[in-house]
Amino acid sequence: MKEFDRIPVTKVQRATKFIKTGAKIGRNYLKHYGKKILDPNLTKEELHQDNASDIYSSLSELKGSALKVAQMLSMDRSILPKAYQQKFAMAQYSAPPLSYPLVSKIFQQQFKKRPDQLFETFTTKAMNAASIGQVHQAERNGKKFAVKVQYPGISETVQSDLAMVKPIALSMFSINPVDYAEFIQEVEQRLLEETDYELELARSMELTKACKDIPGLRFPSYYPEFSGKKILTMDWIEGKPLGEYFGGKLSAEKSQEIGQAMWDFYHFQIHQLRQVHADPHPGNFLVTSDGQLGVIDFGCVKVIPNSFYDSYFELLNRSILSHPKKLQQVFEDLRFIYPDDTAAEKKFFTSLFTELVELLSRPFAEKTFDFSDERYFKTLYDYGERLTSMKELRDSKKARGVKDALYINRTYFGLYSIMHELKVKVMVS
Repeated sequence: MKEFDRIPVTKVQRATKFIKTGAKIGRNYLKHYGKKILDPNLTKEELHQDNASDIYSSLSELKGSALKVAQMLSMDRSILPKAYQQKFAMAQYSAPPLSYPLVSKIFQQQFKKRPDQLFETFTTKAMNAASIGQVHQAERNGKKFAVKVQYPGISETVQSDLAMVKPIALSMFSINPVDYAEFIQEVEQRLLEETDYELELARSMELTKACKDIPGLRFPSYYPEFSGKKILTMDWIEGKPLGEYFGGKLSAEKSQEIGQAMWDFYHFQIHQLRQVHADPHPGNFLVTSDGQLGVIDFGCVKVIPNSFYDSYFELLNRSILSHPKKLQQVFEDLRFIYPDDTAAEKKFFTSLFTELVELLSRPFAEKTFDFSDERYFKTLYDYGERLTSMKELRDSKKARGVKDALYINRTYFGLYSIMHELKVKVMVS
């Protein structure tokens, strides 16, 4: 895989890259419409493939928040065509890495020492690379470590990158500008936290200690003496990424154990700790050599405000569907509807979000839920696709939903999707 020996870090450099990418996308559209003149039945599949490849190539060189947003979008089947999902999903753990000389320079800035002066061995090539940083394997005194190195300049470019990715989000993915303005603040805050490895170190140590007694989980220990603002060092856990075991590659019994452990992990964090690992994509989990679920990344953590928790989880109690007045009040609390909406708007959005509540809360209707149910997920994905094409949502002058819901919804959709890939039936409470 191609390695980068530098990353564009100034606003001018990064803006130039975005502009060049936009020009490539424009040429792809011209090529598509030229072909469509000759073949009116031509689909957009080739266009999506070309655009996805050009956008991913550009974001891979830029790294940082723009690539992270692409990774987030890849988890949402309701927004992106399959070509984008597949390409952007590579940002989870197989983005093009930095070269070793640049990694060594970061160590010298952090510790005044090269990696080989801190560790007995240190891989010169990254073992995996994602949007914010890449991981190297190191050894010292007979112990293996995973050393996460943050790409240079990433924390300083979050705000400007999100501003530059806005036109793509609004035009290509049909996102409402009002919703974008509301939720991008939440995205920015989480991304700034993800670039703070000192915060990640503290949270990792806190959350792994709190969750250590949940059966079936494996957490690394963390090492403050080999960590800092741009470098994070933890135990190396032997295993393979969870995604490599999708598609029936685990026995039904082992899938069940892994799925239940993950469900219990999230259930405990949300309801007991009121803060949650909010990045449930397969690249953040390993299946260890002894068959446990390894949790290896706490970069994205959402702290859940008590007032939001109370309203949100009222919706996941299906009995609320039998109490229209109470349901309307919770919808107002969460800003799905507003007191000054017209009668027609209230009727439309109440119906729309009642359907969402019914779908999201369905797994909680019984003590167990079978996440292998294809009909349920088809209904869920069909609902998401309808949302993206709904004129009423695109044209709404008000954001529909509070920003605190963004990462909680993302967490549940990601969790449900992993449960579905594992084809498991879990005890939900």
